[in-house]
Amino acid sequence: MTPEEVESYFTRKDGTFLFARWGRPVAPVVFGLDDNSLAILKGAIEAVMSLTNQQMSETDPELGSNFMFFFFSNWLELIEVPNLDKLVPNMSTLVEQLIEAEANQYRIFRFDNAGAIRACFVFVRMDENLMNVPAQTLMLSQALQSVLLWSDNAFRNSSPLLVSEDNHTLLKPIVSNLIKVAYDPTLPNASDDNSLAVRMSARVKMMVSN
Repeated sequence: MTPEEVESYFTRKDGTFLFARWGRPVAPVVFGLDDNSLAILKGAIEAVMSLTNQQMSETDPELGSNFMFFFFSNWLELIEVPNLDKLVPNMSTLVEQLIEAEANQYRIFRFDNAGAIRACFVFVRMDENLMNVPAQTLMLSQALQSVLLWSDNAFRNSSPLLVSEDNHTLLKPIVSNLIKVAYDPTLPNASDDNSLAVRMSARVKMMVSN
């Protein structure tokens, strides 16, 4: 990957470069899934986090859970979730905006003082489109999009996933390598300096050549 290619994954629509990774162990909790789907999501989270140097934990000392997934059929259901408005300020206003946009998913990150990800809240409205997506694909996609602060354009023109010959959904190698490099302990947890892309590109090339 060239530095420009790496940079594109973290450059937002307004042209700003912003990189952030988790700075603490992730403690997931999931609402709204049956046991079968829950197992698939758990496997997807474990698969993605295995590419990082972050551990998975039962609890987060600050929030209890810092990685929350909500699956539902109507955005209005979020208004009824106890204490959610304490985690997500202006929840009712956000719900109105998401209904108006006919959105089927939304993700909110919270950051620590150094800019690292400290929490992520994932909201998935299971509309007709998502109901037709294979569970393994949907869950891996949600886990992938939450492991880094990707650009809002990162996967707009090209899916980060592929389907293997035995019909399993996998991360594309280029995406897997980028996640591994993004969690290199010699790199910062967060940065708005696009020169970071040069360092990441060099590490990807080294990884591939080895």
